[in-house]
Amino acid sequence: MRVLAVADEESAFIWDHFNPETFAGVEMVLSCGDLQREYLEFLVTLIPAPLFYVPGNHDKHYIADPPGGCVSIDGRVEVYKGLRIAGLGGCKSGNPLAAYEYSEPVMGRRAARLRKAIKKHRGLDILVTHAPPKGLGDGTGFHEGFACFPPLLDRFKPKLHVFGHQHKRYGFVKTPESYGKTRLVNACGYVLLEV
Repeated sequence: MRVLAVADEESAFIWDHFNPETFAGVEMVLSCGDLQREYLEFLVTLIPAPLFYVPGNHDKHYIADPPGGCVSIDGRVEVYKGLRIAGLGGCKSGNPLAAYEYSEPVMGRRAARLRKAIKKHRGLDILVTHAPPKGLGDGTGFHEGFACFPPLLDRFKPKLHVFGHQHKRYGFVKTPESYGKTRLVNACGYVLLEV
């Protein structure tokens, strides 16, 4: 299945110079957060495929006005064409009052609830998060990944873990290609994948 994954930075190539041939055959769009609602609506309008998303730490506006025509998978599992897709939005932060900002213990509880949903679906094929897993393509401080994500990968061994939050222009981002049997992809900007 051809998949378009997006995160963090609206691509001028897509936004201003959309070329249908480049995205022909895309069957699913995954958004890892920190993108304008209008950008996601633009994608779902021009690409005849469902768009599944998790919110990033800059997506507080999604609470009152979520992207139309798109499906939130934050904290839940969605099955599409036989693929089990689960999501966890938000980033690591010490501010408990900020929307989509979580401490490690709070995200750990969210991951535990998601684990139960994954078990009900008898496994996981794609994990979509905003933040990366700790130690696997993350940064420091506000850009540190979550330690509760690698155990999800260890337990369920999804084919793909796609995330954002780490802008490639930061320069320090070095995402390994895989973790065990799971392919890791930083979707900053956009990435076309075969799943």
